[in-house]
Amino acid sequence: MKLLLDENLSRRIVPFLQTAYPGSSQVALLNLEGASDSEVWQYAKNNGFVIVSRDSDFQERSLVAGHPPQVVWLKIPNRSKTVVLNILLDHHTEIEQALFEQNLACVEISSGNK
Repeated sequence: MKLLLDENLSRRIVPFLQTAYPGSSQVALLNLEGASDSEVWQYAKNNGFVIVSRDSDFQERSLVAGHPPQVVWLKIPNRSKTVVLNILLDHHTEIEQALFEQNLACVEISSGNK
């Protein structure tokens, strides 16, 4: 599974995601900085990405439009790059099960999830 990090998440963590999430990227790295949610959604859909965001916009879109693409909604306060990276790595199995085994459109990860 490859992740597409929204603009609100640092591009600097992308190299550290490659082992667990090969092929992952961030919108700015794909020249999508400043793109609308619709453009990011379509890019993810066309290219097999799972969108990761701290905003509820993509979660709400997944309720209306279904999937693909699927969404990981990080319901966390603004955190450091390391915290975000560790959340994605620590929850890899949970994310994979929710999106692929349960076929959910969106998985929500909050700071209380362990």
